[in-house]
Amino acid sequence: MQQLTDAFARKFYYLRLSITDVCNFRCTYCLPDGYKPQGHNNKSFLSLDEIRRVSRAFAALGTEKVRLTGGEPSLRRDFCDIIAAVRENPEIRQLAVTTNGYRMARDVASWRDAGLTAINVSVDSLDARQFHAITGQDKFREVMNGIDAAFDAGFSKVKVNAVLMRDVNHSSLQTFLDWIKSRPIQLRFIELMETGDGGELFRKHHVSGEVIRQQLVQQGWQLQQRGRSDGPAQVFTHPDYLGEIGLIMPYEKNFCASCNRLRVSALGNLHLCLFGEQGIPLRELLADDQQQDALIARIQGGLTYKKQTHFLHQGNTGITQNLSFIGG
Repeated sequence: MQQLTDAFARKFYYLRLSITDVCNFRCTYCLPDGYKPQGHNNKSFLSLDEIRRVSRAFAALGTEKVRLTGGEPSLRRDFCDIIAAVRENPEIRQLAVTTNGYRMARDVASWRDAGLTAINVSVDSLDARQFHAITGQDKFREVMNGIDAAFDAGFSKVKVNAVLMRDVNHSSLQTFLDWIKSRPIQLRFIELMETGDGGELFRKHHVSGEVIRQQLVQQGWQLQQRGRSDGPAQVFTHPDYLGEIGLIMPYEKNFCASCNRLRVSALGNLHLCLFGEQGIPLRELLADDQQQDALIARIQGGLTYKKQTHFLHQGNTGITQNLSFIGG
């Protein structure tokens, strides 16, 4: 099998595939004014057949893991069909979703039946009022019920993403630790990043994940080795805890050295960096099955342009208006 490799000898086993830009939450760090269509409607996004073709091409290029993202991917009415289409490829051994949890309690069992193997849920606070203030939705209890439903449906672990924010939730570490002590939840703290319109929020609330890492090490948590198709989290375990802690720190030195992920947007553009603005158009090669060889060649050729680093330190925020881009 061919294996996607860039000019810096990094191999790419992991695809983040956005299937919609629509989201029904209004998180303060992401879409504080809610989703704005910007000329796109639901018919603008990749169709089921286009998703089937692009996932088949990446499977042929050595992709082992696909994460369905958005927006909020479960808003797609054909979400279970999309899961099944990606799982048609035996090379793709892991199929995950990043979700706000809004529909999990109702639908998570059908997602698993369709072939989903892993779930990430965004939960930025364990306080219902603060959750409402951050997300713009009074849905804390529904999301918690959704996590319970995921375990009931047979998922052995659930990953929970929390964006780390100074004076909002960064001092709640012990509350989160108590929550995961007897639950097989991997709680992942994601550093707040500067997005296109969020400079003021970033300056006010950014706190380095290093603060959390030092606390964890002092309490006996130990760093685990990373698998080749794992996301960017540094994962810590503790003998007294059933749960785990993951830290995603995009501003840390050498964050990009272990990059193993590419991204395809809901409009069919290949993004070589999760933070990169310029996309390589794939959609014209997704119209029918006879274009598969040309599609594979375009993906391979595009990889020659991948840069060594994301340039976030220089203030290049790219397309990161939506932090689900990195919560893998």
